[in-house]
Amino acid sequence: MPGPRFFVARGPFSLRALAGIAGADLADGADPDLSITGAAPLEFAEVGHVTFVGTVKYLPKLAETRAGACILRPEQASRAPRGLALLLSKQPAIAYARVAQAFHPRRRATPGIAAGAVVAPDAVLGEDCEIGPFAVVGAGARLGRGVILEAHAVVGPEVELGDEVHVGAHASVACTVAGPRCTFAAGARIGEAGFGFVPNPPAGHLRIPQIGRVVLGADVEVGANSCIDRGVYGDTVIGDGTIIDNLVQIGHNVRLGRGCVLAAKVGLSGSCTVGDFVAFGGNAGVADHVIVGSGAQIAAHSGVMRDVPPGGAYGGTPAVPVKQWFREVATLSRLAQHKGNNNG
Repeated sequence: MPGPRFFVARGPFSLRALAGIAGADLADGADPDLSITGAAPLEFAEVGHVTFVGTVKYLPKLAETRAGACILRPEQASRAPRGLALLLSKQPAIAYARVAQAFHPRRRATPGIAAGAVVAPDAVLGEDCEIGPFAVVGAGARLGRGVILEAHAVVGPEVELGDEVHVGAHASVACTVAGPRCTFAAGARIGEAGFGFVPNPPAGHLRIPQIGRVVLGADVEVGANSCIDRGVYGDTVIGDGTIIDNLVQIGHNVRLGRGCVLAAKVGLSGSCTVGDFVAFGGNAGVADHVIVGSGAQIAAHSGVMRDVPPGGAYGGTPAVPVKQWFREVATLSRLAQHKGNNNG
C-alpha cells in the first residue's frame, strides 16, 4: 500500500466528484455521495477504493474485488457484482489515471532555500521555489514559479525552467530551456556536450564544439540517469508530453515529437528525427539522421538503420516491418530445428 511518508495523499472524494474528475458517468443505482478513500488496481483495491477494468481479460477478477467502486466500459456493466458502484467510461484506463492523480497529485514545492544551497546573485527565482540542500543555481538562470530542486541538483548558467519543473537529486541541467511541469529524475543529465569529434590520427581526435541547446516542451518526463545531449549548433528538441524512461541516451540535434514513449536503454543517435506519438521498446537503437514517422512502433532490442514510415511497426536488427521480422524469425527457427534433426 502507498505510504503517506513517501507520497502526497488527498481525499476522500465523493463518487460524484470522481465522476467529474474522470469524465465518467454514474451508473444507475450508484450512490453519488458514496465516500471513496483511495484508488488502486483490481488486485490491490481495498474497501472504500475505486478500481478499474482496462481490458476484457480482467473482468473475471471483478467478482473477487473488495473495492467500493469500479470504472469500466458501459457494455461491461452487467458483469459487475451486485453492490459495486460503477463509473462508466469508454476509456477506463484514462479515467482511472485522472482519478489516481486526484488522490496522489504531483508534489508541490515547499518554498525556501535550504542550508548549503548556492544561488547566483543574478539568478531569478519565481514565487514559491524549493531549493534543496547543496543545490546550485547558476548565473543568469531563470526559474519559474514553484520549481523544485532536490538535494545536489545543479541548474547551469542561463538555464530557463518553466513553472513547477522538478529536478531530482544529483540531476544536472545545462544549456536548456524547459517548459512547465517537466520532471528530471535523480541523476539525469540534460544539456551536456554530445558525441561530436573528427578523427585526427595519429594525434587522436579533434573535438567539435557543441554550442546548441536542449529545448523541452511542457510535461516532459526524463527518467533516472538518462542523458539528453545539447545540439551541435542548432537545438535538440523534445516535444510536449514525451516520456523518457531510465538509462536512455538521446544524441545531439535529435528532434522528438509530442507524446513519444522511450523505454529503458533506448538510444537515439545524433540528428535523427522522430514524429509524434512514437513508441520505442527497451534497448532499441536508431542510427544517425534516420527519420521515424509519427505513430510508429519500434520493438524492443531493434536496430533502426533506415527511415520508418508513419504508423509503421518495425522490429529486428536491422529493423524491418514486424510481419516480415516474424517470418524471418520463424524461418530461422525451422532451419535450426531441421539442422538439429539431421545431426541427430
